[in-house]
Amino acid sequence: MLRSVLILVHLSGVIAWVGGMFFAYFCLRPAAAQLLDPPQRLPLWAATLKRFFRVAAFAVTLVLVSGLTMLAQTGFQSAPLGWHLMAGLGLTMAGVFAVAYGIVYPGLRSHCEAAAWPMAAASLNSIRQLVGVNLLLALCTLAIAVFSRS
Repeated sequence: MLRSVLILVHLSGVIAWVGGMFFAYFCLRPAAAQLLDPPQRLPLWAATLKRFFRVAAFAVTLVLVSGLTMLAQTGFQSAPLGWHLMAGLGLTMAGVFAVAYGIVYPGLRSHCEAAAWPMAAASLNSIRQLVGVNLLLALCTLAIAVFSRS
């Protein structure tokens, strides 16, 4: 029963985190760029990311804690190679998230507050690139999860 709960928590966190990145990257970003000028678009992103990053921070924590708990329950030496690869990619993704949220995002916020649109745009572009990296890592993690089962 505990294992099932851990898997539910793990997958719920992944869906919230990766699904949110996918939505932002492939849906919101192009629509906002098409319809809004920087003085409207960049504060929208700052406000959206404020909410998303809070949810994602919780989701990242759930993913890491549940994943490492399952790995520890099995035993690090007994766990399949795929689990170790997923753990490594998950920790890398968490690090990329930490950079986006803890380092780049505060700059976006402050540049928006100062109406420094070129600097805000550069910060948002850095976040976009980090999200792109994390989406690629998430795809690799998903591939490992699927192909290590067979």
